[in-house]
Amino acid sequence: MRTAKAIVRSLVVLAILAALAVAGFVFVRDRPQDVPWTPLDLGQPIGAFTRQKLVALGEDFPRCRALLDRAGVDYAVKPPRGEGKCVQEDGLIPEPGGATTVRLRPASVAPSCPVVSALAIWEWQVVQPAARKYLGLPIADIGHYGSYSCRRMYGASEGKWSEHATGNAIDIASFTTEDGKTVSVLDDWNGGTEDQQAFLRAVRDGACDLFATVLSPDYNSAHANHFHFDQANRGGMGWGACR
Repeated sequence: MRTAKAIVRSLVVLAILAALAVAGFVFVRDRPQDVPWTPLDLGQPIGAFTRQKLVALGEDFPRCRALLDRAGVDYAVKPPRGEGKCVQEDGLIPEPGGATTVRLRPASVAPSCPVVSALAIWEWQVVQPAARKYLGLPIADIGHYGSYSCRRMYGASEGKWSEHATGNAIDIASFTTEDGKTVSVLDDWNGGTEDQQAFLRAVRDGACDLFATVLSPDYNSAHANHFHFDQANRGGMGWGACR
């Protein structure tokens, strides 16, 4: 009798494990972006580990470019620049066309490859849906305050180097719709219409799933006129900052 019960218990446990394995397989197949070990695909919906996978692209420039190529994102490669703590070797100049339509102004900006990759997903899955919902038209241009800048955080004379020092960041200032209307962080975060404010908060919140650091006017007065996005690599835990 005891042997029979032990066999039954073993069969039940095996059945449960098999069910969990099947469920896990289905989950990984349908939501690979929610699993840490599956390869990144820029065309997938944003998942639980998308941000960490984007940050990791900073360690593999060829793979990062291959993902952009596969997604149909047009860009030009920026030659390496800088010295000391300010060396950038993975700068890309985003070019509208192909899978991306938004123009960055000024157009000569060359962020790191992980930043460009995140900007592409941000355009597709965050900015344009929010623009259609709250502004009634897609975004044509995004204004910015630059990416590469050889400096320490907050422009201090000592202390930690900014992610801008290697072009691993970009500061977003405004959004212009196809009919030429502009929504700016400075003027419309608090002073705009209800829809403009909702749009700015939606694109800020959505960026938090794609960038290691997202800072907005809610953070401090230094960010009253822009969103700061960067892909700082903070180690295996991959924690982000979203304010």
